[in-house]
Amino acid sequence: MQSPVRFSSCRGVTFEINNPHANPFAVTERSISKRLWPFASNSKVFPSFSVQRSTSRASSHFCDLDLDDDEENDEALQSLQEEDNNNDVEKQQEQEKPFAKPAVPPAAAPKKSDMRLSVILLDQGLFTVYKRLFTVSLILNIIALVVAATGHFPYARKNAALFSIANILALILCRSELFLRLVFYLAVKILGRSWVPLFIKTATTSLLQSVGGIHSGCGISSIAWLLYALILTLKQRDNTSPEIIAVSSAILGFLCISSLAAFPLVRHLHHNVFERLHRFSGWFALALVWAFVILRISYDPTTKSYRNEVGKALVHSQEFWMTVAITVLIVAPWLTVRRVPVRVTSASGHASIIKFEGGIKAGILGRISPHPLSEWHAFGIISDDKKEHMMLAGAVGDFTKSLVANPPTHLWVRQVHFAGLPYLTNMYDRVLLVATGSGICVFLSFLLQPCKAEVCVLWVTKGVEQNFGKEIKEMMSGHSKEKVIVHDTAVLGRPNVSEMSVNAANNFGAQVVIVTSNPQGSRDVVNACKANGIAAFGPIWDS
Repeated sequence: MQSPVRFSSCRGVTFEINNPHANPFAVTERSISKRLWPFASNSKVFPSFSVQRSTSRASSHFCDLDLDDDEENDEALQSLQEEDNNNDVEKQQEQEKPFAKPAVPPAAAPKKSDMRLSVILLDQGLFTVYKRLFTVSLILNIIALVVAATGHFPYARKNAALFSIANILALILCRSELFLRLVFYLAVKILGRSWVPLFIKTATTSLLQSVGGIHSGCGISSIAWLLYALILTLKQRDNTSPEIIAVSSAILGFLCISSLAAFPLVRHLHHNVFERLHRFSGWFALALVWAFVILRISYDPTTKSYRNEVGKALVHSQEFWMTVAITVLIVAPWLTVRRVPVRVTSASGHASIIKFEGGIKAGILGRISPHPLSEWHAFGIISDDKKEHMMLAGAVGDFTKSLVANPPTHLWVRQVHFAGLPYLTNMYDRVLLVATGSGICVFLSFLLQPCKAEVCVLWVTKGVEQNFGKEIKEMMSGHSKEKVIVHDTAVLGRPNVSEMSVNAANNFGAQVVIVTSNPQGSRDVVNACKANGIAAFGPIWDS
């Protein structure tokens, strides 16, 4: 059994896997029927099959709320899980005494960096849509670059810098929250009809979830094109100026810094470093791109001097208009940054509820920050689309812990919220939403406000009212048993979430399953559903 790790995704969403506290052993159907979730008369704990131990841990995409730090119990569980794979008889004996001291010390835990890297590289498979999009965008650029270098693509050879800027525009579009919000809206509006074939909807969902692959592929390609342009420029120094060469070299340097900071392992081991380097390197590179465009257009190689009047030449320059588009896409979200009053409450020391004014549509996520230029954190939004909305933040990092210890009165927000995977729920007719821990927050809006899809929410968590508060408990209560299924691990023990998801999807007749859990848990649920012929999606490390 692997040691627990904590890491955060590039979009500020924190993942954590902790050792379990609830009884991890099998619970029979009979025992479940006698111990229903205590505060919901209409909701139910899923009773149609025996609940067994899960190989995935109940946790959340946004934070983890497995709250016990009892090392003795953790070691016992590790030892027992290793013995389970070898001897069924010993397993039954250990179930009768779940917290006995292990006879054999647990195996040494692998290094955290190894575990993180394996999660990143193997996240939902080796040939995911994300990795395919990355490969395709990179290969297409390499082919064009090779053809240009061999003299068979004279336009690209003459305008290599233009191709670099075009790749920068493409990668910015794939990360522009304004642009993607529009794309997600059009996808739901156009494809969210019953007569649209399911395979088209699922293919679109895969594509929109994985556009980060294009972002990464175009990022590397922009460096390759700029390096090629710089080599050609150095070969023809008589036709350019030292200033243009210097600016081009500086742009190349900042792009390399930004790309290296985004290397998967760096992002997860040093997320704040990544965020700052990636952001500020990009901004410096953009400023230098403007300098490059103006210098290049105004330079006259025949007189070896700069022209004073370049307005007309700029208007007719493709580089100019691409740089304008890049600037608008980068600057626009920052123009919506505001410092707003918030109300922060905490039912326990493990999670906080942050309330804001204004209603928000279901499936939308938002970003908040204590210091707008240093770090931003993304959370799912809970709202009935009326007077207010809220975020549920598990205390797993310095910022989220500070929300509990020292609740702020104001936070910085981006008023342009962005659409994520949950927003595409509206594209389907019947959807099973699976959440563990505080991952439930992004799904609660589908229970609080009308939406196009019929949804069933399956929530695996621990100590609902104790850890999340009475308000969250009331939001989950009062729904029909076809609408809400809650498994409280404090009462019923740890289940097999993958098996529960497959059974719930079949019983509900879901077209698709959307899950928010830790990377391993999400992967387990997605793979189990796909193995049973059910389309399923979960967060990926670069979603």
